Amino acid sequence: MLINLAYYFFKYFLIMKVYKTNEIKNIAVIGNAGSGKTTLAEAMLYECGLIKRRGTIDGKNTVSDYFPVEKDYGYSVFSTLFSYEWKEKLMNFIDCPGSDDFVGGVVSALNVTDMALMLIDAANGVGVGTINQFRYVDEMKKPLVLLINRMDHEKADYENTLASLKELYGSKVVPVQYPTGSGTAFDGIVDVLKQKYYHWKPGSTAPDVLEIPQSEQERAGEYYQALLEAAAENDEGLMEKYFDQGSLTEEEMRDGIQKGMISHTLFPLFCASAEKNMAVHRIMNFLSMVAPSPTDVAAPINNEGKEVKADASAPTSLFFFKTTVEPHIGEVSYFKVMSGTVREGDDLANMNRGSKERLAQIYTVAGQIRNKVEELQAGSIGAAVKLKDVRTGNTLNAKGADYLFDFIKYPEPRYRRAIKAVNESNSEKMSEALTRMKAEDPTWIVEVSKELKQTIVSGQGEFHLRTLKWRLENNDKIEIEFMEPKIPYRETITKQARADYRHKKQSGGAGQFGEVHLIIEPYTEGMPVQETYRFNGQEFKIQNRDTQVIDLDWGGKLVFVNSIVGGAIDARFLPAILKGIMGRMEQGPLTGSYARDVRVIVYDGKMHPVDSNEISFMLAGRNAFSTAFKNAGPKILEPVYDVVVSVPGDYMGDVMSDLQGRRAIIMGMESEKGFEKLKAKVPLKEMGSYSTSLSSITGGRASFSMKFSSYELVPADVQEKLLKAYEEQEKED
Repeated sequence: MLINLAYYFFKYFLIMKVYKTNEIKNIAVIGNAGSGKTTLAEAMLYECGLIKRRGTIDGKNTVSDYFPVEKDYGYSVFSTLFSYEWKEKLMNFIDCPGSDDFVGGVVSALNVTDMALMLIDAANGVGVGTINQFRYVDEMKKPLVLLINRMDHEKADYENTLASLKELYGSKVVPVQYPTGSGTAFDGIVDVLKQKYYHWKPGSTAPDVLEIPQSEQERAGEYYQALLEAAAENDEGLMEKYFDQGSLTEEEMRDGIQKGMISHTLFPLFCASAEKNMAVHRIMNFLSMVAPSPTDVAAPINNEGKEVKADASAPTSLFFFKTTVEPHIGEVSYFKVMSGTVREGDDLANMNRGSKERLAQIYTVAGQIRNKVEELQAGSIGAAVKLKDVRTGNTLNAKGADYLFDFIKYPEPRYRRAIKAVNESNSEKMSEALTRMKAEDPTWIVEVSKELKQTIVSGQGEFHLRTLKWRLENNDKIEIEFMEPKIPYRETITKQARADYRHKKQSGGAGQFGEVHLIIEPYTEGMPVQETYRFNGQEFKIQNRDTQVIDLDWGGKLVFVNSIVGGAIDARFLPAILKGIMGRMEQGPLTGSYARDVRVIVYDGKMHPVDSNEISFMLAGRNAFSTAFKNAGPKILEPVYDVVVSVPGDYMGDVMSDLQGRRAIIMGMESEKGFEKLKAKVPLKEMGSYSTSLSSITGGRASFSMKFSSYELVPADVQEKLLKAYEEQEKED
């Protein structure tokens, strides 16, 4: 197989015919991990003759899972494009990873394809991954075909799987096929659309096409009637004909099914065994005839909110949705032709980066197999290699097109780790590798935190970041280690306080002198400055001569009020005082975390005609602020996240108990399509290994999302621990 792949990869550049936009089918292959998507891809590529022998996941020789990390782990990590010609159509599929950790590939694929083919494991039924992926399908209103796969598995259960799908999605699920057996007895399929019975003899992949057996005619008739009615409902003309004649032709039914798919009111259901190549040929035929082309579905929207139709005669515009780095080649950039026609040698303008790009050669691909094409029309999906300045998410336009696309919205990260090179000399190399890998997978977030003094990588889960580590260590030869990331706490105050500080230094010649008197108080938006403040029975009158409101980069505000009267401090020293205060805001007095939401009123002070200078007042301001802050009821704030957990009802109690042990506040519960949805507010500190814990509690049957909500006060006991930990750290330093 390796020799075969190498032959195609290096030698076989088939010049494919040019397909018109209405002859193109773009399909995302989605489904839970283990549902057989990669195996189905192998079967399809074998059926169309693009490969001579089917690879297997165990054999580590499949077209889709061709990256070393995928071969090592035994599951899909990246989405893989595979294209083939079938029934005078160009079929473009994107095989997506099934694990929730790699959902970015699913989101990206659904955005650039025109429908989804969702596989459901006949042995394990509808999983939480299926539910999550369907949510994206539903949000984008993508046409959907369902395929119950692995019908040959000993635990396959078509009826229960169908019942689960019906429970989730109701009457939209309409069987086009049903099996006459399952497990080791799986040897036949009744196709109610074609009104035929497909029977496979032992060891055969080509079925005998027979009439429906007498024993199945009643059931097949019921399924046919349901499919007939569902098809007719989506077209007024078909409905009238159905009422008049009581029947439709197969072609008319296909037309009605397609319209139902596009309107998202009909999800046709098929069944197959991809591993044994049973019924794969039939699903390929159906998709070539019924899957919508780019001209059949709603046009994508550009950044200006305008529709961009798939018109091959319009100015050329390409959207790049995926980047990979492959051995011996370098960068491979995948694109969709949003409008116009792209040809070899075209010069295009990168709208995101302001650069020019020449596409020397363009390809359709099947994993590592590249098929050279002379042009690709609107709606096509293709690839280019070794582009000089193209990144994922970029738009390239020809003269006459001014489009810009930014429609892929990736989910928020759910798992964070601090990362560092074991050998410090590799730090720069590691940083370069992380930048490159982020271009390949935008769901990896890399942040060099000045605040935390750590490089933080965030992703969708433990497996997601484990993959990043594998690639750094195996591909880039950089040994790295993950650590629990520090938490970006914030400091603030809860009451008013006053402080004075005199900075005085004399050493031979010119000395240093500055004295600052100030008041601090908690600040909320729109809060007025008092005319009078009282501390220890003493009254301080305030004259607001000038106010600066500073929006802090880390959130919140610093409000600086000048209330100096009588020239006690020269105005030229006020910026130095503010600089000293800002320095302490950037390194809070309690734990060294950023401080926020404080108003500072400088009302008095002293200066020296000779010894006063900017450094003196900067230090005086810094120290006066620090003293006042510690006397103003200082509190530590922690980031709190909105967490939504989708979990089977059987595990609800265990999941809730686990969350409560993480200081969660349960905000509500609701049922959604067979799963319970639990909403909670949880401190980030407690979410460190939540994905691993949730998987352990539920056997991998739950999922969650998290999004920053707000900063909230930490409990008193937590604050005490943080203060002690900071004190110990300061002693060590």
